[in-house]
Parts: sequence; C-alpha cells; structure tokens
Amino acid sequence: MKGLFGIAGAIAVAALAAVPTGAQAGEKAIGNIDHGRVIYQNGKGDDVPACASCHGVDGLGSDDMGTPRLAYQVDTYILKQLEDFASDRRTDNTMFQMNDIAKGLTRQDRRDVAAYVHSLKNPFMGSNLDALRANDVKVGEPYKGDMLVNFGDVSRGIPACKSCHSFNGRSAGRIFPAIGGQRYTYLKHELEAFREGGKGSREDSARYNDPRGMMRKVAAQLTDDDIANLAAFLTLAKPTSEGNPREPKRK
Repeated sequence: MKGLFGIAGAIAVAALAAVPTGAQAGEKAIGNIDHGRVIYQNGKGDDVPACASCHGVDGLGSDDMGTPRLAYQVDTYILKQLEDFASDRRTDNTMFQMNDIAKGLTRQDRRDVAAYVHSLKNPFMGSNLDALRANDVKVGEPYKGDMLVNFGDVSRGIPACKSCHSFNGRSAGRIFPAIGGQRYTYLKHELEAFREGGKGSREDSARYNDPRGMMRKVAAQLTDDDIANLAAFLTLAKPTSEGNPREPKRK
C-alpha cells in the first residue's frame, strides 16, 4: 500500500516539475493560435506536411492510421511531445514521421501548433469499438477498464488512473494529459510502449519520455488484457457525468 501511494505522489511531483513556468503562472496561450492553424492545416515548406493529413481537420485522430486525438489536448503536454520528438527523446514508431516533422519546426512553431490544437474544443468522439471488432481487432471489456481507472489494483501496485488524470481521464489542468476520449488503437499502443520501456527495453518500440518513468512503472504491471480493457473504457469515457455537466478547464 505504501509503495502504491508513493508512486502516485511521485507522479504528481514529477508532473509539476515538467510543466513550463508560463503554464504554472496561469498563461492562457502558449503560442500564436492563428499561426498554429496555418501549420496544422497546410504544413510548412517541403519537409513538414499538414498535421491534418494524419490527425484529421478536426483533430480527432484515426484508428486506421493509429494517430491520436489532438483536439483540446493539454497544450503543455503537446508541446513536450513535439520537443521530445525533435530531440529524439521520443520515437514515433507508428507512422515513423513525427521525429522528422518536429525537427522541421522551430520551437515557436511547436508552441503555436500546441496552442492551436488545444483550441479545438470539438465534440466528444471516441473510437467505434464495434467497427474495430468487425475488422478483427481485439477489443477489451470497458467495464473491467472502468475498475482500473477508478480503483486501480493495490495488490499489483497499480494506482487508479483517475488519481492523476482525473475523472474519466479528462485531464487535470495543465499537469496531466487527457486520455479519456482518446483513440482506442493509440491508447493501446502507447500503454504497450510504456510497458516495454518499463521492462528496460531501449528499442524504438519502447517509450520512455514520461517524467521520472512514472508511467513506465505503472504500465510494467499491466497485462495484455489490462491494456485492452483500459483502452476500451477510456476511449468511451466522457468528460462529464449526469448531474455534473461542467467541462474540464485545461488552462
């Protein structure tokens, strides 16, 4: 029990340390939204294609392409991922393009794109699990994922996802990213990548750009079924509930 709460507490400390100073000071936009829109919709020069070509004009991502929803994602989180791609701290092992794309952007460009996608407050839309099943994709059980998100599993050292990502994974301000409503395929892929990183792999298929390895420590305890169940619940998880219609503020 003590170890479990130690993980949750360390995650909070690490996340606070990872948030840029401007965000902690209450900065409302980390970049130029209009300029970010231009890059997102049209790309930049010959080396940076339009973000919309993979993530969609609406920023909702694609299960077919394995790309994540970016719309209304925490801006400081998006910025960190772009910076990590540019420095090769994170490897794009889905489309194998993001590292080169991020390197083709200036630091200000990255801030502007992050500000723009954060401004896309598009309606909730998770993955269509029935469509995935029809295409022979293994889909987990949402009700089992619900248990892990809300309660974790103390016996295996797995804290509740909501302890950091808040209700239904809707994010906690600018500290933790939104995972509720994210694409099933992407959620599953990234949890597997964190798990691989948590087991010591340094292959490109592993992910290890989480602050102080907190996600790796948690993911290392997850089974294949756990990951499928979590992804199934989270992709359907809405940011509001009956009697609590307030949308989360990610600024």
